[in-house]
Amino acid sequence: MTAPETGRGIGNGERAAEITTTFVGLPRDSFRILHVSTGNVCRSPITERLTRHAVQERLGVLGGGLIVESAGTWGHEGAPMEANAETVLTDFGADPAGFTGRELLDEHVIRADLVLTATRDHRAQVISMGHSAGLRTFTLKEFTRLVNAIDPATLPPLEDGVVTRARALVRAAAALRGWLLAPTAEADEVYDPYGAPLTFFRSVGDEIHQALDPVVTALTGVPARA
Repeated sequence: MTAPETGRGIGNGERAAEITTTFVGLPRDSFRILHVSTGNVCRSPITERLTRHAVQERLGVLGGGLIVESAGTWGHEGAPMEANAETVLTDFGADPAGFTGRELLDEHVIRADLVLTATRDHRAQVISMGHSAGLRTFTLKEFTRLVNAIDPATLPPLEDGVVTRARALVRAAAALRGWLLAPTAEADEVYDPYGAPLTFFRSVGDEIHQALDPVVTALTGVPARA
């Protein structure tokens, strides 16, 4: 999460860092990804910062008009990220600096083009806020499962812009949701490591990283480096 900095993002602290590569001939546009957990000090900040890091690795720069941010359904407004969460991000080479927690507000949901939650309960809470959020709100693991079933060739090429590709990806995932159900109720959950030892934080970080990999590949059209 991040605060307004020219060319980087908008929001609180260093929240919502804007990924800003210029695609020649394309209008300035954006696609906002909102990661949601409970306190916004463990899972959602890890997911937010890993998403940014992965996009930068794939595109070589922070780029494409993506804005990545996070919030918590019982967010610790203004709180720092948990120290173990910072360690996990550092393990992956991602930047934990400048983060402050925030509580999920209507305006965050209204502005989001894609909401990815840690659990089904978080997803239900976001959808219950209204704002036509149902078709663009998924658990992270649910979205990963749906993305894995989408033929990349059916998505717009990167030359059309990451924003155009991202919007098409969300539409395709929403269309598949009723057909690809989770094998178990727990399959779509990322459990809360709050108060747990670093080893558990690292296992959650690995889980999030693995779930994000195909999502970022689909968004950018670029696979992770071997």
